[in-house]
Amino acid sequence: MKHIRNFCIIAHIDHGKSTLADRLIQACGGVTQREFHDQMLDSMDIERERGITIKSNTITLDYRGADGQDYLLNLIDTPGHVDFSHEVRRSLMACDGALMVVDASQGVEAQTVANLYLALEYDLELLPVINKIDLPAADVERVREEIDADLGLDPFAAVPVSAKTGEGIDQVLQALVEQLPGPSGTADAPLQALVFDAYFDKYRGVILQCRMMQGVLRPRDTIRFMHAGRDYTVDELGYNQLKLTPRQQLSAGEVGYIVAGVKRVQDIEIGDTITHLERPAAAPIPGYQPAKQVVFSSIYPMSTDQYPELTKALDKLAINDAALTYEKDSSAALGFGFRCGFLGLLHLDVVQERLQREFDIGLVISAPSVQYKLTLKDGTTLDVDNPSYWPDPMKIEAATEPFIKASILTPEQYVGPVMELCREHRSDNQTMNYLSAGRIEVTSVMPLGEVLFDFYGKLKMITRGYGSFDYVPLEYRPTDVVKVDILVNKEPVDTLAYLVHRDKARTRALHYCERLAEEIPRHQFKIPIQGVIGGNIIARTTIQPYRKDVTAKLYGGDVTRKKKLLEKQKKGKAKMKQFGSVNIPQKAFVSVLRADQD
Repeated sequence: MKHIRNFCIIAHIDHGKSTLADRLIQACGGVTQREFHDQMLDSMDIERERGITIKSNTITLDYRGADGQDYLLNLIDTPGHVDFSHEVRRSLMACDGALMVVDASQGVEAQTVANLYLALEYDLELLPVINKIDLPAADVERVREEIDADLGLDPFAAVPVSAKTGEGIDQVLQALVEQLPGPSGTADAPLQALVFDAYFDKYRGVILQCRMMQGVLRPRDTIRFMHAGRDYTVDELGYNQLKLTPRQQLSAGEVGYIVAGVKRVQDIEIGDTITHLERPAAAPIPGYQPAKQVVFSSIYPMSTDQYPELTKALDKLAINDAALTYEKDSSAALGFGFRCGFLGLLHLDVVQERLQREFDIGLVISAPSVQYKLTLKDGTTLDVDNPSYWPDPMKIEAATEPFIKASILTPEQYVGPVMELCREHRSDNQTMNYLSAGRIEVTSVMPLGEVLFDFYGKLKMITRGYGSFDYVPLEYRPTDVVKVDILVNKEPVDTLAYLVHRDKARTRALHYCERLAEEIPRHQFKIPIQGVIGGNIIARTTIQPYRKDVTAKLYGGDVTRKKKLLEKQKKGKAKMKQFGSVNIPQKAFVSVLRADQD
């Protein structure tokens, strides 16, 4: 076991984790030159196109050290975006050490600090790596100072590398086997294996990614999932190399895969502990936290006859994405759909793009919202994330919404606009921390609902791309949330209703009304579009009617003749408005909601 190293690569988004993983795989001979392609561990097209990692992946490598010893390296490449921090957390539980990658030009950023705290929570040994030293803007000495000041790690232990050119990769591998510890655990103890990931194979069922903490596992053993309480028989196990490599056994300290005839990812819990049925462990492995959905949105097919296809598509996506939750929903305007829970806006964006690309389904997505906790006057409590289920305001005693502690790292010259942006989004308790020359960390407590729409885009714009943002969830706090209904020709459109803080209600209602007025075609009668809270109208626009000139045929005579014709036309318009229905085109919903997400 002293020749095994279980480690992951953690960093802020776009600091070069996947590129570094590629070079390590090549340096260890894990892939032939003919089979190699960029982002070896990223399996989805969308990951390669956007240059981001969405799902962590693992690979086992053989490495011969400078001392002539053969080492077994289990590498896990993790996502960098804040939405997928639960993937990072699971990966850290399966590791004994981590490579902390820092960009030589950007320096330490918000997610770098957040990942450091996660790694310290699991008591991991950290090896800092300064990447992208080949860039003209690289400043290795400044980054060493930031590693010392911001992260509290040894700046002289940091290995400068260029993952793009391959410079310094051998030094990383050598430092890895020298400075990171081997796993602990004994092969004689009762079996304890942590399931830190899983994916679905249509021929073999669910393939589990496991870290062996204690004991030995062999094919044909009967295993039990300690949380789920289900029993299975192991069909095959082995190492995760670029192809699954079967072995006769997995023992304490090793990382590998297990095939045990599990039919669906939902049948098990990621983070569960596997043990033997005959000789079970005393307790499951502690420290696992389930993924929490924080953003909720309704998804409808653009064409109602695509609903069965959308059902199948979501089922297939959920097989590999256990963090996606969904339940049936319906709308009078858009028909049947699903109410889905996501880890964040990037997760929503990725799921939407995969549905459109992989299954060719046109979608309409409602405005995202968070979950509110309500206390009613009869003493009952209620969790609401969908405006359709918002109770009568007269019945609500108190409402609370989730708050977050936001951490924003920005160059000094942008501090004023950043603090103003936070204030616009109802933040309080703003504090500043001077990290190093010219770099400031702004921490602020704000509602999660305020971050959902335009916060991140505005932050990047006002800091010219240099600002980075991370957050941790806090508790629920009292709030003044209202439900705003949008009325078209005095009829509420349930899909366009939204929940918002009272101070922001009019601004958003006006935006909705103006967008709808642009997209809904003119009718023969006047169409009012209104935003209302309860019985109070807070915004309004009007679509003017087509008007036929009924007096054109008159060529003279008394003015009463003209008035008589106009009066007749007016009565006809009033009757038409009473019985006529307004046809809202599909693109009107799309334009309103997409503009809102931008």
